[in-house]
Amino acid sequence: MHAQAAAALANLCRNNARNQDSVRECGGAAALVALLAPGGAEAVRDQAAGALRKLCFENTKNKDCVRWCGGIAALLGLLAPGGSAAVHEQAAAALCILCSDNAQNRDIVRECGGMAALVGLLAPGGTGAVRERAAGALVNLCSSNARNRDSVRECGGVAALVALLAPGGSAGVQARAATALVNLF
Repeated sequence: MHAQAAAALANLCRNNARNQDSVRECGGAAALVALLAPGGAEAVRDQAAGALRKLCFENTKNKDCVRWCGGIAALLGLLAPGGSAAVHEQAAAALCILCSDNAQNRDIVRECGGMAALVGLLAPGGTGAVRERAAGALVNLCSSNARNRDSVRECGGVAALVALLAPGGSAGVQARAATALVNLF
């Protein structure tokens, strides 16, 4: 039931600023963050992370609210090795949106060790979708943030991103990796 509720909230928030605001005002951001708790069902965590992404798309107040609710740390917790590819993908995508045009969220991700977690998702063996979302998150995290750029370089991000440019890879992954590399320098 929780997975269906999160999916319904995602549908309500998709490209609808009024619904995004209503969900936030009714406590929906905190409720979705609570669904990310360790030990929860993978399907619930997957849907909750996806709903947070839709809730925060182009909505500064919601991005701030998710940060205040502890959502950034909760999403980073979903990136741990051994988690499902679907959850990794949704969590990385949500972090990408949360860090778009939001300097405070970028800093929190770095302070919580998020750069290493995202760089870890770029490793060979991961799905193309997860790698693309992780590289996309790094694009936003490194935009106009020298400390984040340094952090990504320090945890091996340059080599991981360059490896994604190899011939035969997904065009989407390669595009995100190239943009992330541009933002690193």
